Amino acid sequence: MDFLKKHYEKVLLGVVLLGLAVAVAFLPFKIASEKQRLEDMRNQLINPSVKPLTNLDLSTPDRVLKRAAAPALVDFSPPNKLFNPMPWQKAADGRLIKVDATNIGPNAVTITKMVPLYLTLKLNDVSVIDSGTRCKIGVENEAALNLKDRRKENYCRLGDKTEVFALRDIKASPPNSTNFTVVLELNDTAQRVTVTKEQPFRRIDGYMVDLKYAPENKTWTSRRVDASLSFNGEDYKIVAITENEVVLSAKSNQKKWTIKHSASAAP
Repeated sequence: MDFLKKHYEKVLLGVVLLGLAVAVAFLPFKIASEKQRLEDMRNQLINPSVKPLTNLDLSTPDRVLKRAAAPALVDFSPPNKLFNPMPWQKAADGRLIKVDATNIGPNAVTITKMVPLYLTLKLNDVSVIDSGTRCKIGVENEAALNLKDRRKENYCRLGDKTEVFALRDIKASPPNSTNFTVVLELNDTAQRVTVTKEQPFRRIDGYMVDLKYAPENKTWTSRRVDASLSFNGEDYKIVAITENEVVLSAKSNQKKWTIKHSASAAP
């Protein structure tokens, strides 16, 4: 103990020197280890380990490309209201109606009545004279445009031809009697028909219609082909009438509209 008390400074100094010697001896190993660690870090940064690429999932881009290839069809025409606002108009009775193709203009015209017009051929008289047999045949054409052409009487001999028919045969029924039968050939169809005084020939040759335009409370009765109508600020002409429809043509641009005949139309 006395030795330690007298020489503890020397003992302490020796321990410190021994520690320093050990540190100096360990330092080369530490430096080498640190160099190796730095080299490993440099190699990892310069030559990193790259994992092989996996198969790419291109399903999402493919769907996007397919959608882009198909153009979007956007219809802004009626009845779309984005760029086609719906105007309204007051009708003749005061109610408001939508101004569209079905409520205003030719499509709003309705057929309230359809009357057939007949072509009738009658054997009115037969005269047997020295020069031959002469027939008086009445023609009643209700569909004729001109009033003077709707009723005519034609005096015909065998083989004569009129605007409507040709007389092809005249014979007494029975023979040597005063009852005659004539055979007429129609010019438009070449059909041959038999006519007697008791049995005239009759066929439908056209139609006459009654029309109504509700938005302006207008009605037209007994209208035939070529009749003029005026409504919705436009002039129209009837260019055709059949059993089931009427065709209107605008006088301004010759555009045509077909109006169907509905059996439920109100008269």
